[in-house]
Amino acid sequence: MAKVKIQPLGDRVLVKQTEEKEQVKGGIIIPDAAKEKSQEAEVVAIGSGRLADNGTRVPFEVKVGDKVLISKYGGTEVSLGDEKFVLLREDDIVAILK
Repeated sequence: MAKVKIQPLGDRVLVKQTEEKEQVKGGIIIPDAAKEKSQEAEVVAIGSGRLADNGTRVPFEVKVGDKVLISKYGGTEVSLGDEKFVLLREDDIVAILK
């Protein structure tokens, strides 16, 4: 993947959702419009961290390259060129996949 030219601010994280393999159930092909988006994603870029009440930066629990599960309806879709990303808060990441 080419280097992304976007830097999230604060506690925001830029992720790229993984493509799900086409599944055929009972011989019926499900069109792209009817498929749910994957909740698995890869962290592409992170911001500087959340600012705590005492003025210090709280470090991220995720790092660039981590495979994560994101909340189903969280974040904002962003298109850069022909690639689509999701920009979300770190709170919208539910788990790190190991």
